[in-house]
Amino acid sequence: MDPLKFFKCLSDDTRLKSLLLISKFGEVCVCDLMDALCLDQPKISRHLAELRKCGILLDDRRGKWVYYRFHPELPEWARAVIQQSAEHNQSYFEEASTRLHASQTGKSTCL
Repeated sequence: MDPLKFFKCLSDDTRLKSLLLISKFGEVCVCDLMDALCLDQPKISRHLAELRKCGILLDDRRGKWVYYRFHPELPEWARAVIQQSAEHNQSYFEEASTRLHASQTGKSTCL
């Protein structure tokens, strides 16, 4: 993976928060990211498509929804950058993480 391409993919707030959430939760549904980031489905899907094109994420369609996780061929150095960023910057995506957890337990908090 080209490091320039990788870091350009991380340079957007929505994409970065999505990756940090996926790092924390392992696998995330588009519907959960909608709640976590309080954004509509087309915007979330567009950003996730970019991350797929970068080779960072892999998607899995299950009925109506699509689930995302790290691509199994993501280089270890790239995975480490994302995981360490999540570990050391929890305040950056804490609200989104709380909303994602609420969404997964059926208690959506977005209006």
